Amino acid sequence: MSMGKFVAGFALFTLPMAALAQDGDAPARAREDAASQAAAPLSGAAMGSERTGPEQRFTGEDLFDIAIAADPEISPDGRHIAYVRRTNDIMTDRAVSAIWLIDTRTGRETPLAGRAGDAFSPRWSPDGRRIAYASTEGGGAQLWVQWLDGGEAVRLTGLPTSPSHIAWSPDGQSIAYTMLVKDSGPSLGAAPANRPEGAEWAEPLEIHDLLTYRADGQGYVEPGFEKIFLVPATGGAPRQLTFGRYHDSGPLSWSPDGATIYFGANRRPDWEDDPLESEIHALDVASGAIARLTDRNGPDHSPAVSPDGGKIAYLGFDDALRAYEDNDLYVMNRDGSGRRNLTADWGYSPAGIAWDADGRAIYAQYDISGETRVARIGLDGSVRDVVHGLSGGGLDRPYTGGSFSVADNDAIAFTGGTATRPAEVQLHRGGEARILTDLNRSLRAVKTFGEVRRIATRSSHDGIEIEGWLTLPPGYVEGQRVPLILEIHGGPFAAYGPHFATDNQLYAAAGYAVLSANPRGSTSYGEDFANLIDKAYPGNDYHDLMSIVDRAIALGIADPDRLFVTGGSGGGVLTSWIVGKTNRFKAAATQKPVINWTTQALTADGPAFFGRYWLGAQPWEDPETYWRLSPLSLVGEVETPTLVVVGSEDYRTPVSESEQYYTALRLRGVPTALVKVPGASHGGIAARPSQSAAKASAILAWFERHAQGWSREDAAQAP
Repeated sequence: MSMGKFVAGFALFTLPMAALAQDGDAPARAREDAASQAAAPLSGAAMGSERTGPEQRFTGEDLFDIAIAADPEISPDGRHIAYVRRTNDIMTDRAVSAIWLIDTRTGRETPLAGRAGDAFSPRWSPDGRRIAYASTEGGGAQLWVQWLDGGEAVRLTGLPTSPSHIAWSPDGQSIAYTMLVKDSGPSLGAAPANRPEGAEWAEPLEIHDLLTYRADGQGYVEPGFEKIFLVPATGGAPRQLTFGRYHDSGPLSWSPDGATIYFGANRRPDWEDDPLESEIHALDVASGAIARLTDRNGPDHSPAVSPDGGKIAYLGFDDALRAYEDNDLYVMNRDGSGRRNLTADWGYSPAGIAWDADGRAIYAQYDISGETRVARIGLDGSVRDVVHGLSGGGLDRPYTGGSFSVADNDAIAFTGGTATRPAEVQLHRGGEARILTDLNRSLRAVKTFGEVRRIATRSSHDGIEIEGWLTLPPGYVEGQRVPLILEIHGGPFAAYGPHFATDNQLYAAAGYAVLSANPRGSTSYGEDFANLIDKAYPGNDYHDLMSIVDRAIALGIADPDRLFVTGGSGGGVLTSWIVGKTNRFKAAATQKPVINWTTQALTADGPAFFGRYWLGAQPWEDPETYWRLSPLSLVGEVETPTLVVVGSEDYRTPVSESEQYYTALRLRGVPTALVKVPGASHGGIAARPSQSAAKASAILAWFERHAQGWSREDAAQAP
């Protein structure tokens, strides 16, 4: 399970990989076959000789031509930015990652790494003369260093598993990182020992004894624990710094004197049963001694040491057994004393923290009303926005997201885009932001994308404001009514915003308006708004969605007789709930849903979380609540043709959830089909561009097939 960043709750989904997702250190991606990567992927635009001119509509083929910027790392002096450029290779049908370097004065770009394998996680040395990064060149992911002054790239390690959370020592002599240290798995008995030479026996038994024994996007969990290591920056044998049967996770933060590394971890014996718990620890590099600096019930994580070494900023919250909590930003003395909450009255959830060079404030990104910003939070609790317009939370759907980094002169590099432009590298300096890349120039010159408008209304349930974004078909004529697709986000603790989304643009190119709404439970509107669905999901979020659909109709855009609905993960839950509540939609496509909370809680990859935090009890303790909130309880009311879509290796909302729903609909005689995406995990259902395009095409085909709706009476009279 993916709890490293403590997004204040265990999401039903891992933020969408969407062909080019921003995944930070991305150890899972690093283990992909390096031979499948290409330095210059072929373009989808090169295919087909029958064209007489450029295709102005956005098509599934165009997914191979999109590039996106991620992980922008600005040099200490602000002169250069290293960033990860992600593109899609049409020959291997996979995303490939390379590191590029931008001169912030001239705008000149040069390739740095990624010619013979994925390259990612660039990190500047303290003097700004070297960049450490991870690369799959030559095989599995290893740690590399590139000398910038005419030097070469040198591979530092030969590791058995992928390095993550790269962190330079202050003197530039060493690099710390985390890595999985494998253990031998559990054993029980043995197969017969007298196998004849040349005999082909069955594979040995699989034995699992972890509570979370499989994880979405990872598969069955390899026995072992993540540990902290240190390697000389010029190469040499790595040294393991932490030990024991618990995970010591990043990010890692060095004290200025290089004597201490701070990290977050749950080093308690019951770590398996407490999915949120974590404390800040101080590791003495010389002796290996570890001191725990925090001690509350709840996650404390992401430590960042102040420039003078006297204070530690970190994120966390009190565990109240609710499905969602905002993070708060804390500061304490380096020995753990004097803890202060700087954002107790702010109402938003900071992330990605970095100290101002003068040590008087901390930069953090946060989401507000479906958008992502960077704020400067003073040690006195003052908050001032400094950057707007971050993006990069995904590509297939318009999630909030993006990332940033800060130079010593307060220049900020960040990924930002618009509703019709994927994330680019931008630089904020002197009060202004400047776009430094134009990764999709040729595509934007030819394609006409659908306009995106903000839409808002009051919920029919209790009058709270519900916000969303409406993507219009390209060339939309004002006053024209068009078919509408209600596209519901996952999570459910996440948010949509005015960000580029390939699914929405593909639907719009087919003539649909697409409504991306943020019902109650969505983040970026404050903790109270998110927790309106605590122990009550799905529920009144249904009324929010129906209200904003009614608003799209009242605006004269949506045709009330041509309504369709889809959504993935949490959006799949609500899609299945909606068709059990109303017949107003002509057709539906539920993607990777939860259908039965009992089976979800006991088969998904978050068994310690779902029952305790989302339902408030285990299935045998409160079976009535589990059934009442399960979309399967409403299947007897469904009369809407409903497509069911799921990745064949989904461990977050397991395949059996979708199969249950498909079978139930078949038994009831409701038109349905089951679409499985081969090899796809929950978070990676759109990771391969051909599958992402095919999935969107299948949903559109289903909607077209049932554009006139369906009724049992008409079906019975059909010849």
